[in-house]
Amino acid sequence: MTPLSTLAPSSHTDTFARDRLPPMAQWPEFLFDAPEVQYPAHINCAMELVDRHVREGRGDRIAVHGVSDFATGGGDFSWTYAQLQDKSHRIAQVLTQDMGLVAGNRILLRGGNSPMMAACFLGALHAGLVVVPTMPLLRAGELAQIIDKAQVSAALCDSLLADELQHCMTPGHPAYQACLKQVVHFRSPQSQGLEQRMTQVSGVYAPHPTSRDDVCLIAFTSGTTGKPKGTMHFHRDVLAMCDLFPRHILNMQATDVVCGTPPIAFTFGLGGLLAFPLRYGASTVLLEKHTPETLLQTIAKYQVTQCYTAPTMYRQMAAIASKFELSSLKHPVSAGEALPDATRQLWKQSTGIEMTDGIGGTEVIHIYISSAGDQVRPGSIGKVVPGYVAQIVGDDMQPVAPGTVGRLAVRGPTGCRYLDDPRQQDYVKDGWNLPGDTFVMDADGYFSYQARNDDMIISAGYNIAGPEVEGALLLHPAVAECGVVAMPDEDRGQIVQAFVVLKPGHVGDAPMEKALQEHVKQTIAPFKYPRKIVFLDVLPRTETGKLQRFKLRQLNS
Repeated sequence: MTPLSTLAPSSHTDTFARDRLPPMAQWPEFLFDAPEVQYPAHINCAMELVDRHVREGRGDRIAVHGVSDFATGGGDFSWTYAQLQDKSHRIAQVLTQDMGLVAGNRILLRGGNSPMMAACFLGALHAGLVVVPTMPLLRAGELAQIIDKAQVSAALCDSLLADELQHCMTPGHPAYQACLKQVVHFRSPQSQGLEQRMTQVSGVYAPHPTSRDDVCLIAFTSGTTGKPKGTMHFHRDVLAMCDLFPRHILNMQATDVVCGTPPIAFTFGLGGLLAFPLRYGASTVLLEKHTPETLLQTIAKYQVTQCYTAPTMYRQMAAIASKFELSSLKHPVSAGEALPDATRQLWKQSTGIEMTDGIGGTEVIHIYISSAGDQVRPGSIGKVVPGYVAQIVGDDMQPVAPGTVGRLAVRGPTGCRYLDDPRQQDYVKDGWNLPGDTFVMDADGYFSYQARNDDMIISAGYNIAGPEVEGALLLHPAVAECGVVAMPDEDRGQIVQAFVVLKPGHVGDAPMEKALQEHVKQTIAPFKYPRKIVFLDVLPRTETGKLQRFKLRQLNS
């Protein structure tokens, strides 16, 4: 076990994050044996991702591609590493000088995938702040939970997404959070917008000398209860995720170009679309919204070598892939949900390219089991990424024989540290991270996914907690009670399906289904809405009143 006393001393003025690390007895065992994950006591991951390339003479390489907004005057644009450094340093100056933030303060980021979102992320890291990235689709109530849990005092927010966050600053609104004192908008022409503020500072900035063990990221995930869990990651964790999976599985090089769909607020997107390419001096294409067609267009246009998205998108792209020039693509990386072998084969038949499947998680920051190329085996995710170890265990936490179904347990240089959350002791047992998945491992060390251990619904790469959707439905005046479960779906893997009992006087017809779906979209993030609603006279319950979810699933089987 890694005791707190062995951590490099913190550089933070605001010690909130370190003060709320889990008790050391509940930490997983961390493995730092691999030479790739040996880091000096003082290191700022943003300097390693950006400044190092400029310092070593690679400042004129393209770092980020984007599409125009009000600030660019039209057309596509690119930033070099030197330009990205300049912008992130200016943002760091705005954060520390204009906004008065100090090392260790938490800053919420709200925006889609764009070069400015990337610059904001890096600028906050340069300033020694703790970044709390959030998905663009989150509503005010969901943002409020995150702001409260992390005690966020400031935010950088895309002007196009200002409304929901504004509710969190409005006294009297249900989502109001008194700790949130200031919000600065980017992609804003206003005099107080971030771009205008950036022009008022010098651009000459000495990044904060953070410790390798300073928290730099609180990535939020929702468990089956729907209550957000903040996973705390250090500067060394961000670098470790870059120095293992992309190095050993993807053989990443400076010549690589990446694109994809996961938001930077997801650690899948943070790694694949930002940290990985910058670590290797490569280029990333950051676009906010993708359809299967636009993602294929992006691959062809930018000669993309690595694409990151969920199985659902690959299945949809496979149907039209023959229309696009994809010869540059070496690694179509799939994660976020289980990859059906039928989808893998469909994609390969359509493109001739083998998919690179992987399993990771917010708690462990990124992918720790994967195989690529000729190492791929049908029906298997792959082997443990070098630097990690994994095993299948029984309920007694003892390893089971090859071919035996059990719980996946993993450890490595990254692992679960929840922010002040009793669920830490559920995720970590005997020094092992337990992601909540049921797996089987064969005699050759290949891991195959079986199912989730809990009732989390994984739809098109999004984790959706059924009870949270139930809570949203119950806010509608026509709903008496409801139950939400996952149902298998060929395109999305699973869909959210709701079973609803209406109050007297209401009719369970198509207009009512549409009304309830729209209600959920307006209450919580739209991707969580039930794609199918079945109206019942009564829900199946136990004698003690507990909802029998397995009976709901049987209704459609």
